[in-house]
Amino acid sequence: MKNKIYRSLSFFSAALVSAVFFSCATKKETDVLANPWKVKQQIEKSVVAPVFINKSYTIVDYGAKSGGLINNSEAFKKAIEICTKNGGGKVIVPAGKFLTGPIHLDNNVNLHLEVGAEILFSTKSSDYPLVRTSFEGTECMNHSPLVYAYNKKNIAVTGKGILNGQANNENWWYWCGAKQYGWAEGKGNQNDAKNRVRLIESGEQNVPVEERIYGEGSYLRPSFVEFFECTDALIKDVKIINAPFWVIHPMKSTNVTVDGVTVESHGPNNDGCDPEYSKNVIIKNCTFNTGDDCIAIKAGKDGDGRRVAMKSENIIVRDCKMLDGHGGVVMGSEMTGGIKNVFVENCEMDSPNLDRAIRIKSNSRRGGIVENVFVRNIEVGQVKEAVLRINMFYNVYGNQTGNFIPQVKNVILENVKVKNGGEYGILAKGYKELPIENVTFKNVTIDKVGEEFSIENVRNLQLINTYINGKKVERPK
Repeated sequence: MKNKIYRSLSFFSAALVSAVFFSCATKKETDVLANPWKVKQQIEKSVVAPVFINKSYTIVDYGAKSGGLINNSEAFKKAIEICTKNGGGKVIVPAGKFLTGPIHLDNNVNLHLEVGAEILFSTKSSDYPLVRTSFEGTECMNHSPLVYAYNKKNIAVTGKGILNGQANNENWWYWCGAKQYGWAEGKGNQNDAKNRVRLIESGEQNVPVEERIYGEGSYLRPSFVEFFECTDALIKDVKIINAPFWVIHPMKSTNVTVDGVTVESHGPNNDGCDPEYSKNVIIKNCTFNTGDDCIAIKAGKDGDGRRVAMKSENIIVRDCKMLDGHGGVVMGSEMTGGIKNVFVENCEMDSPNLDRAIRIKSNSRRGGIVENVFVRNIEVGQVKEAVLRINMFYNVYGNQTGNFIPQVKNVILENVKVKNGGEYGILAKGYKELPIENVTFKNVTIDKVGEEFSIENVRNLQLINTYINGKKVERPK
């Protein structure tokens, strides 16, 4: 009982300190709120795409053979090793189908896929060695991502070719434990107590990451492209299909550009791009057609997120197209470290299978704060549930309640047009102790929506020149 009282007092003390702190905004925070799009331009100018010297290394010169039958891992490895040793340049994948295990990038290397090139990644999990990575917001030693870079600088994946993870209901996807993705009684899956559950417990208990050993038999799927603790990274123009898990995952990385990429992958947890604990990330000119969120900004989960304690901040999404997905641009649910300064503009979102346009999700086990989300010039054809969905009681994997009430403040949608708004214009539920603060709709038009609002514990909702179902709406009572 004493411990319970202590935790409760600690929680409310922390909440009080947090409230006082955030009420005293710094000049920088004031600047963001006063002129967010000027700040966005400054961030964008500061992110410079990597540059490579004019040298090329073609994988066929190192023994690679096309056809999709021979594993070319050694050829990729040799070409990358020699390229980085000689100061960098392009490692070229010519037209053809090249089977390989994981590809590990190195400093100053641009993995370039020419037109007609397709990299087929092995479906044998044993081909993927243990590396430092994460699974659903908790760090661990697990199967290598398919394309991986750890603590590297000036790296890229570019070109008009295809990265094919070859995931389907026969391999990788069934590990999620859902029958719709091929799982059946007798097959292993991530939800066994020895697997995902044990990982989450290790994060709560602060077990050193090096001792969180998973891999074979643990059924924790790897991300497709992961830049882990990298600086100056680019992924441009490629098409990515059939991912085991999250598709593009910048993790603890700075100055990342995702440009002109097409993602088509409808497996479980197939988020299109998930910046996590990352800063200065630009996602532009991309098309997302996914089995989960199109873009999901993350910042760690629960105890492990509090250990790392890093924000994802200065994330720019522009000129993108979102088709199928649980959400167009999403923050959470792994957001324990906090998310700050998100800019979304000039995007199209339209699909009968798109659930929400903008979504923020957490719970009192996650905690965290999302602040300063600016959205403008968005065309939405159709969404199922809501244009804006803020859920501070997000529930997955059973009971998700705890002592860490999440916070959301300063969410502004401007110049948004929605043809078919689904069930709600705004669906938002916050906590009485820490309400959602400062939500603004300005010049927003939503047609064919079931209900204007369903809101609870939202403070300072402003509706400026906003029309729902043809009627100008004011702040709901």
